[in-house]
Amino acid sequence: MKATRLEALEGGAAAQPASVVVPRHVAIIMDGNGRWAQRRHLPRVAGHRAGAEAVRRAMQAAADAGVEVLTVYAFSSENWRRSEEEVSDLKGLMRYYVEKELDTLQKERVRLQLIGEPGAFGNELYDRLVHSVERTKDNDRLTLVVALNYGSQGEITAAARELARRAASGEIAPEDVTERSIEALLQTADLPPLDLLIRTSGEVRLSNFLLWQAAYAELVFTDVLWPDFDESAFNAALAEYARRQRRFGGR
Repeated sequence: MKATRLEALEGGAAAQPASVVVPRHVAIIMDGNGRWAQRRHLPRVAGHRAGAEAVRRAMQAAADAGVEVLTVYAFSSENWRRSEEEVSDLKGLMRYYVEKELDTLQKERVRLQLIGEPGAFGNELYDRLVHSVERTKDNDRLTLVVALNYGSQGEITAAARELARRAASGEIAPEDVTERSIEALLQTADLPPLDLLIRTSGEVRLSNFLLWQAAYAELVFTDVLWPDFDESAFNAALAEYARRQRRFGGR
């Protein structure tokens, strides 16, 4: 697993991937909304609004590049520690963009999928999310996976707990607990393996996101704040991925 920090790109030209090697599954830790707003003397919610626009750009760039799955970290299980006002603003934005973007998802043939525990946001928002998932289930150009109220440690713990229950009840033997049986109980079980994980804003950590899935993913860190992340920045990450030699522990 190799990590690289990309310098912020200057100018408007989109960087093209170095080769035709395209990751099937890309994940993004979208970081920097608050700092983006602070630098502009704007309220934090303005940063989140700009960040939502960046999701649309990333989705379009991924689809254009031929990526099959784009997973974005929209709300972590730790984000509940933020102020009540900010959490309320985030929920309002989710509600707004779920309705606003549904037609775009349909037009671009993007299938929406959720991981995490989105039911914690309340029945109204959850029902809207489920409706969007159902409406887009037959789209086949790109799968957009939105992680809401998601924490990887909790996901792995839940899988381990289920396997322990099965072993205790005699459904399986302890030796039947394998990497494959754990993966089958993760929320990403129906997705291709994670190839590339990008984090914006200069932070260099995974923050409880896709810890199991990232075991052999390529890691790219960029100083670009998430609201400024555009097609050029996305393609720069793809170009870095294309330059890597993925040996998966081999020579």
